[in-house]
Amino acid sequence: MAAQRSGTNSATSEDYDDVEGFAVAVVREEGKWRCSPLSSAALTDLSIAETELKALRSSGAVFGLLDVDDEFFVVLRPGPSGTRLLVSDATAAIDYDIAADVLEALNIEVPDIDPDELDDIEPWEEGDLGVLADLGLPEPVLSVILAETDLYPDEQLGMIAQRLGFADELSAVLDKLPR
Repeated sequence: MAAQRSGTNSATSEDYDDVEGFAVAVVREEGKWRCSPLSSAALTDLSIAETELKALRSSGAVFGLLDVDDEFFVVLRPGPSGTRLLVSDATAAIDYDIAADVLEALNIEVPDIDPDELDDIEPWEEGDLGVLADLGLPEPVLSVILAETDLYPDEQLGMIAQRLGFADELSAVLDKLPR
């Protein structure tokens, strides 16, 4: 992921149109998976993503998958005791507000790395590796997926979807999103 970073595309909350990727809500109710798109604003504002997921009010599991600029991904899972979070590349917090927001919510400082040196830094994840364990994706398996830094975030998210059994539902939603 760091090798794919251009180093020049810095995104802020005012730059909704400049951030590409996708934001998808995933729901599991009564043994069935359902995926639906979140707004493009969810890619740049963690609180918007959380609010949209909470609005789904499902009795089953609800979580969001955010692929931000094909640079990194975020998994967020709102719950009664707070939102569980995982960011695939903590160094993304240097360039992206939403990644910085995830680190802040996790009480982790943004890495003190010179933006010009990002291409030389190996990315690392921060957050709850067990965020999807109860749904069938154990921490060690998620760690292996995250270690595949030569893959793009959408490919890593595809591996997560495949492992949990909602790859077809995710693909159907992604096929309908504007590119």
